[in-house]
Amino acid sequence: MTHRQRLLAAINHKPLDRVCVDFGACGQTGIGAGAVHKIRKVFLGDESPVKIIEPYQMLGEIDDQLMKALDVDVAGVIPPYTMFGFKNENFKPFEMFDGTPVLVPEKFNFTTNQNGDLLMHPQGDTTVPPSAKMPKGGFYFDALNRQLPIVEENLDPKDNCEEFGLLSEDDINYFAQNARRLYENTDYGIMITIPGTAFGDIALVPATWLKHPKGIRDVEEWYISTVMRKDYVRKVFETQCEFALKNIERLADAVGDHAHVAWISGTDFGTQRGLFISPDAYRELFKPFHKKVNDLVHQKTNWKTFIHSCGAVCELVPEFIEAGFDILNPVQCSADGMDPKRLKNQFGSSIVFWGGGVDTQKTLPFGTPDEVYSEVRQRIDVLNENSGFVFNAIHNVQGNIPVENILALFRAIKDSYK
Repeated sequence: MTHRQRLLAAINHKPLDRVCVDFGACGQTGIGAGAVHKIRKVFLGDESPVKIIEPYQMLGEIDDQLMKALDVDVAGVIPPYTMFGFKNENFKPFEMFDGTPVLVPEKFNFTTNQNGDLLMHPQGDTTVPPSAKMPKGGFYFDALNRQLPIVEENLDPKDNCEEFGLLSEDDINYFAQNARRLYENTDYGIMITIPGTAFGDIALVPATWLKHPKGIRDVEEWYISTVMRKDYVRKVFETQCEFALKNIERLADAVGDHAHVAWISGTDFGTQRGLFISPDAYRELFKPFHKKVNDLVHQKTNWKTFIHSCGAVCELVPEFIEAGFDILNPVQCSADGMDPKRLKNQFGSSIVFWGGGVDTQKTLPFGTPDEVYSEVRQRIDVLNENSGFVFNAIHNVQGNIPVENILALFRAIKDSYK
């Protein structure tokens, strides 16, 4: 099988020759820059700087040379703008705290505080307050709380809709041209990340790309609002959905069959021990909008739709399926109720599991190479049975993972082919 044939077989629950593998096709299946640098040195003998493709999480590029070395099957088209509101272009050198040499976009402009933390500023404008911080010695950024005082009678849902709108013609052309380039010049399966369709994604609520965000931008306050201000949240989602549907129409026409998977949502509904919200709340607030988006994608294209939701979401899997999602990521097997055998037996014929290949909380960072190898082989045996599985770690592989464990991971994948 070609890489593309393998992805299509996996996402359509068809027989395939070996497990389908993704590393780097979207912002939830990537590898931190430090780890990419180590992998490139081992597999390619290359110690040149790693290009950062997602500066909020400091994810390194898995370029075509490395994709071939790792035998990866899926390539991604991510949005042209970063989480900080500037474009991924005109790269310049930067060195991470651990000494990893990287290349960052030209507007990756930061300041430091008295602790030595890096402070990132929206749109690269250091004259406005920072929107995120990388702690000294850290590997990625965390959003800073820029919540203005909340006056209930003055709350306006429009303030939480400032970031939503129609994609520009340049943006539409960017997605279309990059998808076509990958389709015509490679044999990879192709994922496209659609902007503006992740309703209530908590990573997006603080709006790290806006210079002066208004509305409800504090993480805790937003979660409270899904219970106490449902009408407010619903109105935000209605506006967001209106633009999302129009953008999907245009992307579907422009990209067409040059993509196979559409990233729709990164909204986390689960914690390690349970749900953030009840199934009733999901059905009331989120499901109607998810269904509208998924229905339109399926009406206009052959793309399979992808939802990323961390944690113990077993109770919501039937809801995700009814809402029209074809793919669930990251399959957090360590969370309550997320046993891979149970998930595969109960839902494996109805939804594709993308991820779950190794525990990135414990096994990959802290286990031995033998423990990593064993867990990867076990997960492939369970989740790849009868197809409907794309291998990836449970979350992004962090930059400080021991290289021996990363090598054990890829060795286990390769050995599973035999």
